[in-house]
Amino acid sequence: MPEFKMNEKTYNNPVELALDEIGGKWKMPILWRLRERKWRYAELKRDLRKVTHKMLTEQLRELEQNGYLSRTVYPTVPPKVEYSLTRKGRSVIPVIQVIRKWGISLMADRKHHGRVR
Repeated sequence: MPEFKMNEKTYNNPVELALDEIGGKWKMPILWRLRERKWRYAELKRDLRKVTHKMLTEQLRELEQNGYLSRTVYPTVPPKVEYSLTRKGRSVIPVIQVIRKWGISLMADRKHHGRVR
């Protein structure tokens, strides 16, 4: 496949594009948590124990800008903000389920073969 450009970035194949959109350490875990309900920022921060404030904020912004989640701000004091999946965000969940299932099988295989760290 020839290289192509999207949003001023050049990609060699569609997998690179997909990984740019939802790859990395935190995007899929965020999307996975939002699959069943809305979450507030503090809940996500608490549940994703090792994510920094800066990284969580960046990842949420990117996911929102790319159309995977919506951010609703309620005019209360203090402000209440909720994140939820959009239609595009929900379309990623089956992909994450497949990756998750594969990850579980890798864990079992490595445990069985004594290669768990």
